[in-house]
Amino acid sequence: MSGPGGTGASSPLSARVVPILEGVPPRSPYDDLVHPRTRKAPSPSVEAERDLVVEDPSSGFVGAVVRCEKDVVHLEDRHGRVRAYPLGPGFWVEGRPVVLVRPRPQAPAAPTRSASGSTYVAGARARVAREGRVYVEGKHDAELVEKVWGHDLRIEGVVVEPLHGVDDLPGIVREFRPSSGRRLGVLVDHLVPGSKESRIAAQVTGAHALVVGHPFIDIWQAVKPSVVGIRAWPTVPKGESWKDGVCRRLGWEDDTGYVWAQRILARVRTWTDLEPQLIGRVEELIDFVTTD
Repeated sequence: MSGPGGTGASSPLSARVVPILEGVPPRSPYDDLVHPRTRKAPSPSVEAERDLVVEDPSSGFVGAVVRCEKDVVHLEDRHGRVRAYPLGPGFWVEGRPVVLVRPRPQAPAAPTRSASGSTYVAGARARVAREGRVYVEGKHDAELVEKVWGHDLRIEGVVVEPLHGVDDLPGIVREFRPSSGRRLGVLVDHLVPGSKESRIAAQVTGAHALVVGHPFIDIWQAVKPSVVGIRAWPTVPKGESWKDGVCRRLGWEDDTGYVWAQRILARVRTWTDLEPQLIGRVEELIDFVTTD
């Protein structure tokens, strides 16, 4: 063993000495702890369900969810303006920041009632089509009847076809040749006394052909205004295209096909969304053509 001034092996104490960097304080075991009051809680995730009211604080835009696509949510404000935003953080719901996520698909419960209010027949196959037919005036009319009464029509075997103009009705009736077991029912727009439509209807109505109508200028009006988020359907002067005039007065898109599909038909769920004047006439026609 070397003496105090020797050059022998280092002592165990000297081997454990760790150099300390000058000016750097030693690390405390409490450095990684954060006080709960200073920790920011993550924003909760909220599913972008239809009609959920959402605010974009960066622009101040507030609107209800009208549809949600893969990565985009569409919001509509009280003036009918629609804006699209990417799903994710940056939104407020009820004054709190949230992360908007796409709604999870849910398995639909087995319905007990069809959209028309009739008893839903689960698993039933469509009946072979009857010889009788129902004609409705226009593509939009046919789509609405199909959406609400489609289940009933398939159970009864009734085919609905669009009538492209009431002026074509006499020729259709002559070609169809209604008879017993081969009845023809027709739904006409704006069938009011003294109108051209009422005069043509009187010519073709008989024992095996029935023409009925609703008082609305267009099938759009048969949908309750509250269903599409308005107080009432606007008044459009004669001589102006009714659909175009409605879109202009409500600030809707000028594409009437899009307006019908997205703003009107998409919001119709059941017969309760329709005016009684239409419901009664469609039910009357279905009963007429299914009477053998």
